[in-house]
Amino acid sequence: MNPIAFADDRDCVAIAQLSRTQIEAGLPWRWTPARVARAIADRNVNVVVVRDGAALLGFGIMQYADDAAHLLLLAVHPGHRRSGIGTALLGWLEKVARTAGIGAIRLETPGDNAAARAFYRRHGYREGRRVAGMYCGIKDGVLLERDLRHAGATGGAIDSH
Repeated sequence: MNPIAFADDRDCVAIAQLSRTQIEAGLPWRWTPARVARAIADRNVNVVVVRDGAALLGFGIMQYADDAAHLLLLAVHPGHRRSGIGTALLGWLEKVARTAGIGAIRLETPGDNAAARAFYRRHGYREGRRVAGMYCGIKDGVLLERDLRHAGATGGAIDSH
């Protein structure tokens, strides 16, 4: 597999387009190239990519706080799914969080996205509450969390986000 690298300005459009088609389909487009560029420039956010030459295969965006991280986006190009890219991106982001002393990673995904929910469960994330209309009042969301404080932890309950 190609190495994971920090995203740079040349990745903004490709990340935004992959988000638009794979994450934000059917929703207003919020992760525009300008917003991705702001995330890349934010010192509290890691934006990482896997590329094949100039082609973007996948990306992850994680925001870090004092004791928890928020996985904002994670996507793999449909032609490269089930090749380990998503697992590698998630593992890299989790390792950075552990190194920084972060105790938990939180994220949300549409309730109807069975593939994403299964992916995160396989990686030790525990589903929490369902939030009606979380996505622009259009789709319900499910909160997920992984507890990083204990080796092999499978997550903990999610009360708020």
